Order: sequence, then C-alpha cells, then structure tokens
Amino acid sequence: MSTMRAAIIRAPGGPEALQLETIPIPTAKQGEVLIRIRAFGLNRSELFTRQGHSPSVQFPRVLGIEAVGTVVTAPGGEFQEGDIVATAMGGLGRAFNGGYAEYTCVPAGNVQAIQPDAADGLGWDILGAMPEMLQTAYGSLFKSLKLSEGDKLLIRGGTTSVGLAAASLASDHGATVIATTRRNSKDVADLMKQSGVREVVIDTGRIKEEMHRIWPGGADKVLELVGTMTLDDSMRCAKQGGIVSMTGIVGNKWTLDNWNPMESIPPGVYLTAYSGGPEEFMETPLSSLARKIKEGKLKLRVSKTFSLDEIVDAHRFMEENKAVGKIVVLV
Repeated sequence: MSTMRAAIIRAPGGPEALQLETIPIPTAKQGEVLIRIRAFGLNRSELFTRQGHSPSVQFPRVLGIEAVGTVVTAPGGEFQEGDIVATAMGGLGRAFNGGYAEYTCVPAGNVQAIQPDAADGLGWDILGAMPEMLQTAYGSLFKSLKLSEGDKLLIRGGTTSVGLAAASLASDHGATVIATTRRNSKDVADLMKQSGVREVVIDTGRIKEEMHRIWPGGADKVLELVGTMTLDDSMRCAKQGGIVSMTGIVGNKWTLDNWNPMESIPPGVYLTAYSGGPEEFMETPLSSLARKIKEGKLKLRVSKTFSLDEIVDAHRFMEENKAVGKIVVLV
C-alpha cells in the first residue's frame, strides 16, 4: 500500500498537537479527484479547530481547508493527470482529511483547474496563497459589499492576508481604499500602500472620528476583518446607505456580548456577513486573478513559507500574529 506524510491532530491543543505521521494515500472513486499537494495556505479557522473550537470536527483529522497541486487521477474524467488545480472548503479538513498532507482526495465539484497560461511562471508559494484568501477577498467585495468603481472602502484589519488582497482587488476595480493596522510602522504602512491602500489609519479600536475627518460623509463600504471587537465602531464609520460586511475574526472573539442591534446599527447602514463556501469558491475566477497577479495588477503578499516538516512552527507563527500577508506551507 502506498503511503504519504500528513500532519495529524488527535486531540485539541497547542501547535505541537500537530504530529507528522505516515498514513495510506487515499483512493479516488468516481466523482473524486486525487491531488498531489504542492502547497497550502494557513487559515485562522484551522487554528480555532486545533484549539478545540470546532465541535463538528472529529479527531483524529488532517486539517487544512485549502490546497493546490497537480491531479494524480480523476476516475470520472473531470480532470487530466498533471492538471494544476486548487480546492478549498466543502468539508476539506473538517468532514474529511484536508490539505496538511502530501495528497488529498476531494469531490470533483469542489476543484478548480488553474489554466496553464495563468499558472505558468507563478511559484507554488503564490499559487498556494490564492484559493481561500482570494475566495474570501473577492466574495466579500463583490458578493457581500457589491463594490463599485468610485466607492470609498474601509478595510478594518488591513495587514491580514485577506485585507491586503482585498485592497489590491478594490484598487484595481477603481475604489479608493483606507485600511487600518495596529502596527505603527513605516515599513508596514509602505507595504499596505503597495497593495493599493490610499491612506493608513492606526487602529485604536475607536476610529470613527478619524474616519469622518478623512471622509466627512463616511465610507461607502466597510470590510470588517477584525471582528466583533470593532464591529460597532466600523458601522459608525459607514455613511447612510453604506454596507458593512462582517467577514473576519482575527480579534479571536466570535460573539457580541449584550448586543442590541437597535442601538448598534446606525440608521440607514446595512450589515451583512460573508463566510464563503464551496459555491463561492467555485465562483471565484482563480485563473483570471492569477493572470492579474502576473500582470502586476493584483498584489499578493506571502508573509513567510514553511515546509510540511515545520507545520508546528508555522502554526505558532500564525498564532503569534506575526504574519503580514499569507502563510504558505510548501509540500
């Protein structure tokens, strides 16, 4: 029986709960695709699962809600051997074993081929950063926020991988972007501006007054990536008729305490949310976005790469909030 290496978690815990083991390579059935994984991005939802905050996930489990690589086999003929593909969501790393491995077997309906002309010249680090990050940024901007050319967009959590990608996508779309960070650093501000941010605001947790000084009428659209800790303040940064999308929870707090929507949501401000699923992943035009990366129209920031052997270090790096951009593991 052929085997592979995988990072398996058998019980909740710290980064060291992820242990490299040798397990059988899964076998693809009709309607499935066996993928040789070349890279995968890390996501905070995987950190929460590792910590035991995902009660629906049963251990032991190979985590990882996304992966990119090459097709080994697709018994149903949906893909050809060697096709460069991406997969994300749809139960990957939660209902069945995910991307923290050398191979994964997934439903064919949850796999996108990245066209050869789009993938050519892009390293596995860039391709590995794309699926979940671009799905979230693209879906938040165009499905939840209905971003239009000329919009004034505030991104709360601008140094996250999704925040940087969203800034670049929005700027390319013709929006004006202000983004926040807690890091009072010229290097960080310069990096954000390289990703399309017009102005950087240091996030104290309360930025409403500063935002209305910069944009007296308020923001047309607000992408909330910090989460519940700043959501009320973000809604007060939006103009009447503006839309706020609750997308991220990098503040590590899931729920609102004693929240009264009648008091918290300003009149005429619309609150929505975006989490993204397999349908949204398949709607994300990864090949088109890869071409934009190659053309320099879309800036994609990889903060740091690790090997599969370094998965514990990679999770620790994520948990310590050291990344400015996406963390990618090369397999």
